[in-house]
Amino acid sequence: MNLPAQYGDYAVRFVVDPQDVPRNRLTTAFRVFVAIPIVIVLALISGGTFTWTGGGNSRGIAAAGGLLLLAPVVMILFRQKYPRWWFDWNLALWRFTNRVGAYLLLLRDEYPSTDEEQAVHLDVGYPDVPNDLNRWLPLVKWFLAIPHYVVLFFLWIAAIVVVVVAWFAILFTGRYPEGLFDYVVGVMRWHNRVVGYALVLATDRYPPFSLAA
Repeated sequence: MNLPAQYGDYAVRFVVDPQDVPRNRLTTAFRVFVAIPIVIVLALISGGTFTWTGGGNSRGIAAAGGLLLLAPVVMILFRQKYPRWWFDWNLALWRFTNRVGAYLLLLRDEYPSTDEEQAVHLDVGYPDVPNDLNRWLPLVKWFLAIPHYVVLFFLWIAAIVVVVVAWFAILFTGRYPEGLFDYVVGVMRWHNRVVGYALVLATDRYPPFSLAA
């Protein structure tokens, strides 16, 4: 889905459709437990590692995957290319992660799909590397984004508090207060812009310090 211009002109655009119908109090009450299967799936394709101990022996399962970062850095630096299938993999995993995140943050009630967009929209244009990306910036973007990491740390702490308040609001009223909803979506939007800049390498434009679209 290509989001309309009203959702901002930054390369990474993110929006979650509000859920107008009364919320599901039961799944909201047990959201952390209901989400366990899809969180496990996400961990497996994101390179998660699971270990357990039994009978004096330690066992584990490791899964390869996750966002491709170092390989695109090398390709952009030396070949000025970002293979389309690498970008598409990053975008698909990134979108899936956001659907799971939106579910855990109580923004939507429908269970996250592994492939369908549903009501969580992340739009990122495929970059024209020679014209849109400086070949040297990928080496320092992670460093340049440090101010965002600091701000996001505090924004996410506040977001967790907001989600707890929203959890009680949904249980008692069946609604997610609009102001709280907008704040949590705004934090996710800010976070996604930083990911697009520093990790997915979709743009060289520095992310704005803003929750707004």
